[in-house]
Amino acid sequence: MSYLSPASRAALDRVTDGDNATTAPDALSRLRDIRSLSAELEKDAATLTAVREAIDSGASWESVADAAGLKPSAAKWRWLGSDQEIAERHEAGRKRAARPSSVPTDLPGLSVSEAATQLGVTAQAIYLRVSRGSIRAETVELADGRKYKRVFLGDAAESAESTDN
Repeated sequence: MSYLSPASRAALDRVTDGDNATTAPDALSRLRDIRSLSAELEKDAATLTAVREAIDSGASWESVADAAGLKPSAAKWRWLGSDQEIAERHEAGRKRAARPSSVPTDLPGLSVSEAATQLGVTAQAIYLRVSRGSIRAETVELADGRKYKRVFLGDAAESAESTDN
């Protein structure tokens, strides 16, 4: 019984054939074949099946992670739960990875850090003032799901600054 999917088996065969060829394939072909094999193995159900069998037979997540070359938390993130839970978690990860990494500069108000610098206090002091109601703050959510705490300094903030000192 082969434990690899037909797609993984075909990708492995391409790498093996290239490795055994009398004339080595060109560098780009080798690179494509290697990356194709890697991608197929990553999504192959054989990996998940082996993980579930190991866990069902009493293996710990630490030993599964060690066998996979991962940390236990990474192994659980990849393979813990039902097929649907895993798919949802991976889809959420892909969405996060696709987001821009920079903070937009056109948000209203100030960041907590900017407000702290402007008032000469720590970020923790800003959060404390927000919780007390002496500074107004809002969470701004962008269309891609990113959220930012924005602080709005005004007359209330200036009077709160004088009472905090």
